[in-house]
Amino acid sequence: MTGGAHAILVQRRRDEQPTGPRATRWARGNRPLAALAAVFTLAQLALVRPALGLGWDEIVYVSQVTSHHPAAFFSAPRSRGVSLLVAPVASWSSSVPLLRVYLALLSGIALYLALRCWRGLFPTRVLVLGGALFASLWMTLFYGPQAMPNYWVAIGALISVGCFLRARAERSSLGLLWGLAAGAALMAWMRPTDAVYVAVPLLVLALVRRHARLLLVLVAGLAAGAVPWVIEAYAGFGGLGERLAEASRIQGGLGWQIAVDDQLRSLGGRALCRPCTGPMPTPLVTLWWFALPVLAGLGLAVAVRAGRTGRTLVPLACAATAALPYLFMIGYAAPRFLQPAYALLAIPVADALWHLVRTPRGTWRPVAAVVVPLCLAGHLAAQLAVLHGAVSRNTDSRRDWDRTADALHRLGVRPPCLLTGHEAIPVGYYTGCSSGATSGNNENITVAGILRTADRRPVAHLAPAGGTPPRYARSWPVHRIPGLDVRVAPGP
Repeated sequence: MTGGAHAILVQRRRDEQPTGPRATRWARGNRPLAALAAVFTLAQLALVRPALGLGWDEIVYVSQVTSHHPAAFFSAPRSRGVSLLVAPVASWSSSVPLLRVYLALLSGIALYLALRCWRGLFPTRVLVLGGALFASLWMTLFYGPQAMPNYWVAIGALISVGCFLRARAERSSLGLLWGLAAGAALMAWMRPTDAVYVAVPLLVLALVRRHARLLLVLVAGLAAGAVPWVIEAYAGFGGLGERLAEASRIQGGLGWQIAVDDQLRSLGGRALCRPCTGPMPTPLVTLWWFALPVLAGLGLAVAVRAGRTGRTLVPLACAATAALPYLFMIGYAAPRFLQPAYALLAIPVADALWHLVRTPRGTWRPVAAVVVPLCLAGHLAAQLAVLHGAVSRNTDSRRDWDRTADALHRLGVRPPCLLTGHEAIPVGYYTGCSSGATSGNNENITVAGILRTADRRPVAHLAPAGGTPPRYARSWPVHRIPGLDVRVAPGP
């Protein structure tokens, strides 16, 4: 009995002895990631600025949960994840700066947690550089504090892939399984179709290697996140197939369409490139895009040589499937669409960059140690320049909406009211009106419904200056404000 107690005591001492140093090493590894997340958060607040008004898509998401504005039409491709994400603030406050600060803080915390999921797969220096590469892209800084889904799909992708890879090696870790489920649910919560594309390589690998538990957890996470979208498909669109078909129609019809050149054009700071015409950005802006596959290939070669192929090949495969629909299946582009792919590519690319500047023995390569930082500094400068232009253009456009709203108020169009026509959704939000469309992707009302509404409350139609109004508004008095013809229905 005494021997048994002594054995237990010895074992306990053995278990407790490395706890301190191990915890210290773990804390040291997390501090650089926390510092990166803090810099990312502060950069969003300083460079994008909390006072930036809500954009078109943000208005759709935020209006679903706020009591200060009517809900805008919610089309088939959208998911309720963003609306629920902003609900803790938007449900009780109409303050845009408060919402921006909340999302910036949340995005910084999320980046930290996502990178932590990769601890043990790559050295901390690789994770810090990879996180910095992703966080310093202009579209990451621009959309981090915005109510948009793509950044959060990217975070879910990082969490899912990191936890999946670690769970394969640490089979007894319940926390990693929960992380895998949470990452998959977050992706599907934000954009179910994107989540499926990201998860395809993980599903295939789990099937081939017979990782039944990982497969079950991954599928459960995807299903849990997609449940609200599927329920809404049957409640509001006539079924899942009908909603998918409607989403495809709104996006121009999914199929073989090369959008690589469209994505290149959008890198110059265009939020949406549809139709995507105009000149290409300068090579300084697009060079990094061409360097990505080269550096990713180098990262894979380094991993193969070091005998750790899986932890590099899997994120590269997930990045490829995440990018596939937006490069080859739609006829337009937006830089935010590829954020999940950029996030997954960042870590293997960072591994390749560290290999360029340091030998396996830890010594510096003198020439590369100078050239690589200089190239990264030039890349950062180009990203910040594009970000500045994007923020300026979007600030101007949202101020235009605000000025139009003031003009409408002076014309007597005040809540409760209805706007139709050109940019009715964003202008309606800024005015405090609901928005209606009798045709197109946002069709949600009939002509008879508009005329009935005009008998009870102010109704106005917006058209570009000199544009032809619809038949129901041709007899309404026209008022000209900068860039727009406003036709206000006669009062009740």
